[in-house]
Amino acid sequence: MILNTESHSLLIDRALSGDQAAFNTLLNNHWQEVYFFLLKRTSNELDAEDIAIQTFSRAFEKLSSYDSAFQFNTWLISISKNLHIDLIRARNRSRSEERLNADTELVLDESPNHEDRLILEQSQHQLLEYIHKLNPRYQKLIELFYFESNSIREISTLLEESENNIKVSLLRARRSLAEILRNNP
Repeated sequence: MILNTESHSLLIDRALSGDQAAFNTLLNNHWQEVYFFLLKRTSNELDAEDIAIQTFSRAFEKLSSYDSAFQFNTWLISISKNLHIDLIRARNRSRSEERLNADTELVLDESPNHEDRLILEQSQHQLLEYIHKLNPRYQKLIELFYFESNSIREISTLLEESENNIKVSLLRARRSLAEILRNNP
């Protein structure tokens, strides 16, 4: 559905009053534009998806600061540009720190141990197998929400992120898992 300026204004007003459906409509209508913009900039699907999630989280947190004199998608794109720049800076800092700590770095054995094999053989073997195909962030969110029964607020506290960011990330995790399930009947 293509939204006009008036529709955006109404959706933004509804979202500001806490209407989750308005948030979802804004997300669904702008996700692809933001994601593909970031994919072009990053050339990495995971980075593009993570930054897009952060973009919508930041936008929803700061929605009251949106200036309707500008197009909504332009505002989202500028948020995504800034977040991408932040990611590049963080990675550059991390690389510098890695070079300094290279001598003391430990290599962890990530191969499955006996306990991991037993877990995979349980009754939910197939579902867990599909969950393990998700990126680590999505795996963690699904584990915390569905298997440990944490609320969005509890997950937000545990991961030290906003509730909106957790909601958007969990939505993307569910969509990714659904896509895997559809492709593996």
